[in-house]
Amino acid sequence: QEQLAESGGGSVQAGGSLTLSCAISGYTFTPTCMGWFRQAPGKERERVATLYTSTADKIYAASVKGRFTISQDNSESTLYLQMNNLEPEDTGSYYCATGGRFGERLNCANVREMDVWGKGTLVTVSS
Repeated sequence: QEQLAESGGGSVQAGGSLTLSCAISGYTFTPTCMGWFRQAPGKERERVATLYTSTADKIYAASVKGRFTISQDNSESTLYLQMNNLEPEDTGSYYCATGGRFGERLNCANVREMDVWGKGTLVTVSS
């Protein structure tokens, strides 16, 4: 059974950095995409960054572009989110997720189209 487990969250001051990790296990197929989402208190879950497995294309939300970087290790067992120059607005629970199967067309920015989710890790940025 496919499983995702996030780690690396914590508290940091504005301008600081954090790296989130997502351990990937139990997959017998390559998903169409892998990504990071976040949910702030009282707000809907939103896409932060997406990695498309077939092309290695990386797509970022406008609010994090230039500050966050999504990557995967060579063994494809861990997905990372490097977060620099953090802002209080980045506070929230961060989730990794995968969607679809290799080659399947999917809107990977849509929360509802992602199949497998981790339980999340909390990031708090203070001003």
